[in-house]
Amino acid sequence: MKPQTRASMPRTRLLLITGALLLCAGAVVARAAYMQLVTEEFYQSRGNERFLREVTIATTRGMITDRNGEALALSSPVESIVVNPQVLLTDTRNIPKLARALEMPVDELTRRLAQKHDKQFMYVRRHMNPDDAKAVLDLAIPGVRSEREFRRFYPHREVMAHVVGFTNLDEHGVEGMELAFDEWLTGEPGKQKVILDRDRRIVENVDLIRPARNGKDLTLSIDRRIQYLAYSELKKSIKDNDARAGTAVVIEVKTGEVLAMVNYPSYNPNSRLAISPSLRRNAAVTDVLEPGSTMKPFTVAAALEDGIDPNMLIPTGPGKYYVAGRPISDTHDYGPVDMRRLLVKSSNIAAAKLAAMMTSGHMYDVLDRFGFGERTQSGFPGESAAVLSAPNKWGPVEKATISYGYGLSVTPLQLAQAYAALANGGVMVDTTFVKGGSTGRHKAIDPAISSQVLHMLEAVTETGGTATRAAIKGYRVAGKTGTSRRAVAGGYEKRYISVFAGVVPVDNPRFAMVVVVHEPSNGSYYGGLVSAPVFHNVMDGALRLMDVPPDNIEQWYASTPAAAPALATDSADEQPPDDGVMP
Repeated sequence: MKPQTRASMPRTRLLLITGALLLCAGAVVARAAYMQLVTEEFYQSRGNERFLREVTIATTRGMITDRNGEALALSSPVESIVVNPQVLLTDTRNIPKLARALEMPVDELTRRLAQKHDKQFMYVRRHMNPDDAKAVLDLAIPGVRSEREFRRFYPHREVMAHVVGFTNLDEHGVEGMELAFDEWLTGEPGKQKVILDRDRRIVENVDLIRPARNGKDLTLSIDRRIQYLAYSELKKSIKDNDARAGTAVVIEVKTGEVLAMVNYPSYNPNSRLAISPSLRRNAAVTDVLEPGSTMKPFTVAAALEDGIDPNMLIPTGPGKYYVAGRPISDTHDYGPVDMRRLLVKSSNIAAAKLAAMMTSGHMYDVLDRFGFGERTQSGFPGESAAVLSAPNKWGPVEKATISYGYGLSVTPLQLAQAYAALANGGVMVDTTFVKGGSTGRHKAIDPAISSQVLHMLEAVTETGGTATRAAIKGYRVAGKTGTSRRAVAGGYEKRYISVFAGVVPVDNPRFAMVVVVHEPSNGSYYGGLVSAPVFHNVMDGALRLMDVPPDNIEQWYASTPAAAPALATDSADEQPPDDGVMP
């Protein structure tokens, strides 16, 4: 019996094993049938969750236009090439192929992939032309795909660069109006649920969580035509005078709207190459200068408000005057001058003596009301407040030098705003870069005084004044020249800043403009010779573009080509800055 028992044992084991296997197979089949037929929806949802993602729906940044609807900044669709490093690194033979398509060094692409070897997403080239991106995708390299993005484009390039600014690769504002109104322009990206494949390609849209809201458009106060005119004339003056740089600002008097603001040299905001910070800076609002004789009208305004007789004669002979042992000089002995002749001949001595008749507190109060030492409330990023020291810090020398434009600093925009207030019946209007005008305003000085000063300044552009080159045929022009030396640590260099600030037309003022040219080195450096012609050319064009009627009809008809050279003969009587008191 024992032998038979031993022989039957293998068969028994075989039957047991076979039965166990059949039982397991049956269980697997039953489980599969259960999963496929009974719980299919549950397991399908669990599988989808592994590839279900929330993705961002890109938005279009709002367009920036000038006051007439001309596009200054707009976004165009582009494609960005992205890769899955984990997939691409599984077959390194595709790396050289991708590098050639993207015109990248193979070792650079390999290094970048190695740094992201544990990631599933990496940009390799952003903001490509859609046709170029398609050529890359047509290679059908596993792990390579594209994403739709938008790139900012600036059709007017250097001309608008300092006002409009630019964005970074992610379309967030970096400079200018792009930065100031970034939230307004950006909008709100949307969200949706999608199913992605292993290469992160969308294979199914599941649900819209939040629709995208595109950015809102922004209409600036800038007039593209006047901006181009200002840029071309400023550039020409800088080249003709072999100057280092320059700035020009045009403001509409009654609304405070900035119609033009240009700097030269400029830069191309479409370039993605590194742009020097010095070129990106909008000097019209960030850089300060001592305004020189362009401050004298405000000294005169303060004196008139203090009750000083405008016809009072102020002795200036023999051309030199001492304050606390420090000399103040004029280029000529003008003899006794009234306030009008003080401005026409730009006498430093008369301005200093006029200041001595007033208290420091009164002078400071008037300058403060005209916005000196404060930001203009324009909202431009990085705007400087400039410097106007408190009156308790003024000694006799400081008070004298401030009267003719030294010892304080201004931005070109501040100076243009102050001249606009003189032209606007003494009402200061906050400057704005947005079309529609400013709501912020306050009274800077009595309208009768502002009118009186404005008419005195008209004589500066007439024969015998320092700014005859600013005169415009058929229009009454008021303005003031200024020439200052460039301030450096410990004193002043013999490098000059030429300034002209003016208003036109005097009868019903429409525009205020400031022109600043830094370091002209071609012989002339007076504001009346360097900056005043820029004012003339720009305003002559702007008056016609904006259809402003002439306010000097008699002169319009009386002018002939033969008489034109008389307007171009500039007086040499403007005070050279190196003869003034240096703080």
